[in-house]
Amino acid sequence: MPDSATYNLSLPNKPIDKIITTGLFEDYINCPMKCFLRASQEKEAEDSYTIWLKKQDNSYQQSEVIRLASKFKEKDITINPSVSKKLKNVDWFLAIDLTTQIQNLKTQIQVIERQPPELSGSVAQFIPIRFTFSEKLNRTDKLLIAFDAFILSKTIDIPIELGEIIHGKSQSITKVKTAELKNDVRKIINKISALLSDSSPPELTLNKHCSECEFQERCYKIASEKDDLSLLSGLSDNEKRRLNNKGIFTVTQLSYTFRPRRRSKHHIDKPERYHHSLKALSIRENKIHIVGTPSLKINGTPVFIDVEGIPDRNFYYLIGIYIRTEEGTIQHSLWANNETEENQIWSDFLSILSSIKKPVLIHYGGFETSFIKKMRDRYPETLNDFREIKILESSVNLLSVIYAQIYFPVYTNSLKETAKYFNFSWSDPLSSGLKSIIWRHQWETTQDYMLKEKLIRYNSEDCQALSLLTRNIIQITKQYLNTDQNFKQNIIHTNSLKKNNTQSKWSAFKSPVTGLEEINNAAYWNYQRERIYARAGAKSKQIQKRQEHYQTKKIKYRVEKVVIWEVSPYCPKCNKMGIKKVTTNQRIQEDLIFGKNSIKLRIIKYVFQVYSCPECMFEYGIDQRFLDVRRYGWNLIAFCIYHILGLYIPQMAVKRSLERLYGFKIDSLGRIKEKAANYYTETRENILNRIIQGNLIHVDETQANVRGQLMYVWVLTNLHEVVYIPTENREGEFIQNLLKNFKGVLVSDFYTAYDSVDCPQQKCLIHLMRDINDEILKYPFNEELKKIASEFSNLLQPIVKTIDKRGLKKYFLRKHLKEVDRFCKYLQKTDFKSEIALKFKQRFEKNQNKLFTFLSYDNVPWNNNNAEHAIKAFARIRTTITGVTTKKGLDEYLTLLSICRSCEYQKLDFLDFLRSGEKDLAAYASNKKKGEK
Repeated sequence: MPDSATYNLSLPNKPIDKIITTGLFEDYINCPMKCFLRASQEKEAEDSYTIWLKKQDNSYQQSEVIRLASKFKEKDITINPSVSKKLKNVDWFLAIDLTTQIQNLKTQIQVIERQPPELSGSVAQFIPIRFTFSEKLNRTDKLLIAFDAFILSKTIDIPIELGEIIHGKSQSITKVKTAELKNDVRKIINKISALLSDSSPPELTLNKHCSECEFQERCYKIASEKDDLSLLSGLSDNEKRRLNNKGIFTVTQLSYTFRPRRRSKHHIDKPERYHHSLKALSIRENKIHIVGTPSLKINGTPVFIDVEGIPDRNFYYLIGIYIRTEEGTIQHSLWANNETEENQIWSDFLSILSSIKKPVLIHYGGFETSFIKKMRDRYPETLNDFREIKILESSVNLLSVIYAQIYFPVYTNSLKETAKYFNFSWSDPLSSGLKSIIWRHQWETTQDYMLKEKLIRYNSEDCQALSLLTRNIIQITKQYLNTDQNFKQNIIHTNSLKKNNTQSKWSAFKSPVTGLEEINNAAYWNYQRERIYARAGAKSKQIQKRQEHYQTKKIKYRVEKVVIWEVSPYCPKCNKMGIKKVTTNQRIQEDLIFGKNSIKLRIIKYVFQVYSCPECMFEYGIDQRFLDVRRYGWNLIAFCIYHILGLYIPQMAVKRSLERLYGFKIDSLGRIKEKAANYYTETRENILNRIIQGNLIHVDETQANVRGQLMYVWVLTNLHEVVYIPTENREGEFIQNLLKNFKGVLVSDFYTAYDSVDCPQQKCLIHLMRDINDEILKYPFNEELKKIASEFSNLLQPIVKTIDKRGLKKYFLRKHLKEVDRFCKYLQKTDFKSEIALKFKQRFEKNQNKLFTFLSYDNVPWNNNNAEHAIKAFARIRTTITGVTTKKGLDEYLTLLSICRSCEYQKLDFLDFLRSGEKDLAAYASNKKKGEK
């Protein structure tokens, strides 16, 4: 959050008055900042409306007190009496100007009326009375009389159940049940006490009361310097608080959060939602922004009207009419001297409309709509004389055309600010709706002709501003037909803005925080395999040598029509010499023959010598592969599985390729995949057992769609092998049971199910870093979050450099434990304000013992990219099998994929392993090493 001192928020070194008076109570209801400034004795600027309002109230109070006192005898009236519990026994009936104070609460009650008890033994009732010249009362008036009653009740120790407010020209009396407002008064008092006990001012927020406040100029200047969000009218306190929690404190910051969104077809006919972020963007770029397709259709003669009235009296005294014709402009100003002439100006207004062909009333805001409805109901007989005029049906509220669709680069949508954007100016720059109320009251008192002229001129200029704004809106709604290129350049349609495309999980990592991209690059799978794990030992040289070997290897196989299958005469179960059977067994299969530079189709006859063991009576001699698959040769099966799992080619594509290139007529590759998966089930089990018995496991999970049913696929991997396991849910019980005997280090993301596994754990720092970065991109002005990211980056960068230079060896990494401790202490002692920063602080503290485990172990990565790399492999297959495979089919895919990815991790050729018929991957890898030596 911006430092308040930067914007001259410091107040004069004056003591804060901690006595809560009626004035401070009223100020707090209107604005907490006004209450604080008043208590701090801040110098007030002269405000004509406020001065006039006070004079009107004081004058009205004096006259009403005199009028009320005339109803009592002189002996029954007292002025400024002392107030205490003895007040119960007084004999007066009317007390004027009574001041009372208890603790830090003080009020000056204008009048108190004492009503004698109705029954003997009961106490008298005291009724506080307030006066206001306004015809209408608001909640503030009722809370003020309740405040008087609250303090009086505390002072004299008598419940005050009722208060009275006398208001308006007709001296209306409104009775207020003060007992019902007591809790509200107490809450406000507590808030004021907390405000005044703090030496720092409250958060500055502009509101509706600013237009009639003495500190308006001061607060607006500060808000402008801060670029405060409250400059945007219509932004609620709750919305502003929510934005502050995200680190957004200024209009400029808010402008960067706007993202254009395509409207759903279900919402096409619904009104557009107002975007404060787009209003902020318009202000930042000083250009008009358009949402959707606003339209302004005027089917007739436009008649611009503006009505002036006194709201609390429901009295309309001036109707301004502005008409543009081919001959020129016509201006009418219909003036009413008093309420009795209101019907006359209404009749004159209708008469003018009746003389216009197809009049279309154009006004700004709902005040004129309310005027028409009230006049129609108030003077129905006048409207009957002009039945042909459809006033409301033909009226256009220009504000409703603008709202949520046309965003001008001004803070509010008021007529004055919007018209000023188009260089319209009023002859009196200080004229406003509040000033017009003052001028009208002053005219009624003085009958000054200049005041009347000032009001008529102000009303006429409003009509002219409305006409100018209408012409410009018509041009905006037809901007592509407009020939003024400069005007076009100032208009931007949100459809032309860059869309907010959600980044894929596998998209390129971009960050505004220095260092995070470098750290992310160091976590890429290939980078780690080639740069980091290569330093773990001598095995890496063999892997590199094996990789180069397979790039130039020339496979030599003899192509024959008849193959005599060699088999050991010893029994595979009891190792006894078997007895050769007289007859041989044979299989005729369609198979592929791999030549030097070609693959050919052959129909091959395999001949097997069958043996029988005299000890255990077991017959053997036919390889298991020929028992499982009879029609197709194993090379063909290996070729198909390699394309499906190794190259991610869909089954149907492989099937069509075999039919086109080799002439195979294969009904379905599903049966071939099934036989191969059954053959390698034992291989997957052995991989899983070796992973669990090891010292390191990377684990992750992802979703799979099995014919509309959601399933989950878990991946477990170390640095050498991978295994995929399907489950019907994501519950942690599965992984807990699977790893209950595992005692190595578990590397995972932040899914809580992994926390219950009883072993040392390393949480993926890349996951955490990307989460932080995503939030920074989402809330680019949250300085607290950026500070956390910067500190985290400064911690990780030297660690990554050490790993890059020395590898994953605790001997070289443990020196960074002090830096980790410093980072943890920084988080612990820092008091973050924004909601998102607090969330990450809690996340760091919760996982404190699982974030830097790799510093204390050898060959433990600091990220989970091994598992993510394996998940990517499944994700590529998932795109082709989603919704069509069965549970059994998914398990078959995962069995073969486990072997495929394990071969990749060990730099073994997956196709060669399949063709070999070997089931033990570890034995196959060992034999390859011996062959390379």
